[in-house]
Amino acid sequence: MPASTALLIVDMINPLDFEGGKAMRPQAIAAAARIATLKRRLKADGVPAIYVNDNFMQWQVDFSSLVAICQHGDSPGAPLAHRLPPEPDDYFVLKPKHSGFFDTPLALLLDKLGATRLVVTGVAADGCVLTTAADAHMREYAVHVPRDCVASISPARTDRALALMKESMKIDVRTSRYAGA
Repeated sequence: MPASTALLIVDMINPLDFEGGKAMRPQAIAAAARIATLKRRLKADGVPAIYVNDNFMQWQVDFSSLVAICQHGDSPGAPLAHRLPPEPDDYFVLKPKHSGFFDTPLALLLDKLGATRLVVTGVAADGCVLTTAADAHMREYAVHVPRDCVASISPARTDRALALMKESMKIDVRTSRYAGA
């Protein structure tokens, strides 16, 4: 795997306490398991993992506090946070809105890491993953959104988002098996 690749994990530290969160939960849990496998494989090849996460209007918390909130047993998103816990060598960027690039230092971090290729995973495929992938595409990164590592509130919405990314932006949406190929 070239050192120029970075793995983005979008909004997987997530309380899932929003409208549609309950519907997304089973797909998100399945995606979390596949993202965890992909993360282990890519990190073994020296690829940095970057958690690009909404702050869920928790303006006074840092990332580790957000993880603790989401890992709490009462949180519908606890299985996601437990399957994908950040490790000490992982990076994180808190975002105020949909795209990981909007009003965040993500572009600076990627430049510092020398990243030119992004593997974008997470939720929601038709929201934050889509806008992050579109912004990455506009910034001329090579983008791969592994179709088995994203989720939305319905499979149909995921499929539509992936089709848009593939057809309109020529983004690679093959499964995680091809990440790094």
